[in-house]
Amino acid sequence: MKEHILSWLSTECPWRDTLYWYDTIDSTNTKAKELAKDGAPHGTVLIAGHQTGGRGRLGRSFSSPAGMGVYLSVILRPNCPPEDLMHLTCATAVAMCEAVEKASGIRPGIKWTNDLVFRKKKLGGILTELSVNQITGLVDYAIIGIGINCCQTIGDFPPEIQDMAASLSMVSGKLVTPTSLAAAMIEALVDMDRILLAEKENIMDLYRKDCITLGQEILVVRGGEFSYGTAVDLDADGGLVVRFADGCVRTVTSGEVSIRGMYGYI
Repeated sequence: MKEHILSWLSTECPWRDTLYWYDTIDSTNTKAKELAKDGAPHGTVLIAGHQTGGRGRLGRSFSSPAGMGVYLSVILRPNCPPEDLMHLTCATAVAMCEAVEKASGIRPGIKWTNDLVFRKKKLGGILTELSVNQITGLVDYAIIGIGINCCQTIGDFPPEIQDMAASLSMVSGKLVTPTSLAAAMIEALVDMDRILLAEKENIMDLYRKDCITLGQEILVVRGGEFSYGTAVDLDADGGLVVRFADGCVRTVTSGEVSIRGMYGYI
């Protein structure tokens, strides 16, 4: 499978020689952390055919059946303060919109902050994690984990998510192979990495264009509290600016709240 992915990749791709394939793994992000701690270099890419313990934000599980999607993690070593990477998930989401469009012909939207969606169906998700050097205060490594559904039919999804999940083949009407999508994802991540720190404002402008949450009525869940509001903008770091029902405008971050849409997509 690795050779098939390499056949789709440009011969000039700088991450070709640090690509690892696993038939089955618990989680590519978990393995990436292990490799990063052992000194794996910037641009190390891990791809699995099947994850037994795929996970998303807030500890949620991510369905990762064999041969049905791309389950990928990459190790970055940007050597910068963690506050310079607050937009990393947003940048990754924009890159994945580009990759999906290249591989399938359809461009997904982004449900703030990390879900790829098309016509109110979830296609995939992103999980980013940082490790900071306690001596220098700089990022030791960043892990980007991405899972995207490729080949599933509706019956391939667990019953509890069949009403909200879809695959690229389902929404595009054509077969989208995991190998071609994986190559497109890697190349999009390489392009993102080149501009990640230098073009933050441009990245956030692109994110706003793809973000389906903006302009929508939402339910903000913080602990056991629920608040209704409207998503009006994003701040420079990707925080969601919300106008609440009482007229108060406040920025919320993905680490403290869960956003539930009131427009058909949860």
